[in-house]
Amino acid sequence: MIRHKDLTSEYRECIVERAPQNKWMDIEGAKPPKPVKEKKTYTKDQIKKELALYRKFIRDHQRKKRIDIIRIAIGTIICGFFAVLFLLPIVLTITNSFMASSEISSNYGAIFATTQTGGKVFVSKTVNLKFIPDIITLSQYYVALFKSPAYLFKFWNSVIYVVPIVVFQLAVSSLASYGFARYTGKVKGVIFFFYVIIMMMPYQVTLVPNYLVSDYLGILDTRWSIWLPGIFSPFAVYMLTKFMRRIPVSVLEAARIDGANEWSIFTDVAMPLCKGGIVSIAILIFIDYWNMVEQPIILLSDDYLHPLSVFLSKINSGEISLAFAIAVIYMVLPMLVFLYGEEYLIEGITYQGGVKG
Repeated sequence: MIRHKDLTSEYRECIVERAPQNKWMDIEGAKPPKPVKEKKTYTKDQIKKELALYRKFIRDHQRKKRIDIIRIAIGTIICGFFAVLFLLPIVLTITNSFMASSEISSNYGAIFATTQTGGKVFVSKTVNLKFIPDIITLSQYYVALFKSPAYLFKFWNSVIYVVPIVVFQLAVSSLASYGFARYTGKVKGVIFFFYVIIMMMPYQVTLVPNYLVSDYLGILDTRWSIWLPGIFSPFAVYMLTKFMRRIPVSVLEAARIDGANEWSIFTDVAMPLCKGGIVSIAILIFIDYWNMVEQPIILLSDDYLHPLSVFLSKINSGEISLAFAIAVIYMVLPMLVFLYGEEYLIEGITYQGGVKG
């Protein structure tokens, strides 16, 4: 309890003047009363001004909302248009794969038809795009899978080329990228610079050197002429180096303090932290080499060694009836790979080295 003798004379006079308001000071444990807020009064002009500001705020908010709705609607329409545009060939391929060979020939045979006028040969490009078959049949798949083993063999050729390239390119590039990210030095910077330069070159530029080197090594017209350039491609090294550099140095040093050697740090720390990036790069490598056409045509003269992608790029009038079914078969494996690694692909894009950004 606060007593007057404990206060200075100046405060004592103030308390005496406001005695009715300071009764709480004589009650032990009491709290001061809350100050009474004075009610604010508005004039008519002030009320009109406040209402005008409120109406303006509402109008601006509604206008902004309408603009956002219009912008979203326009963006949705544009995205929907391009989505339909990109999906149409896929839908057309799938639906046409269930057509009979006679119906396919009547619809698309005009592509390969030629006419002579005045001694000149003209190619007709008039086609009848048809999404719904008259009769649904699996005859094209039956012919492609069972009656024409050459097409199925070309499919397995594609698998034989792509799987070793993906596996060994990731193995080589992960070791190289760890070295580029972990160690410093001028020589390392120069080597990485040449990696970037080679990666920026179109593959058509390096086809002739690859052909000459393959001929010199005696691997021309063999599977090795496809495997070796693919395994040592600079793309995966460049991408994985970016992922490795985002790993905090403190994480690697902590592993070293715990007694881990360099190989253990690489396999048990660096590689798991880059898992999303490794899987996403593996998907990109798979899609790239699954669709390769120029490399087999230049480096492999034997049709027996060609992948299925080469056949799809050289369809003629006699094979057009099987083209749709074979194209669908060719799409299955990349679609399964993408669906399996979609989560890792997104994770690899957003990965920030040890943490997800």
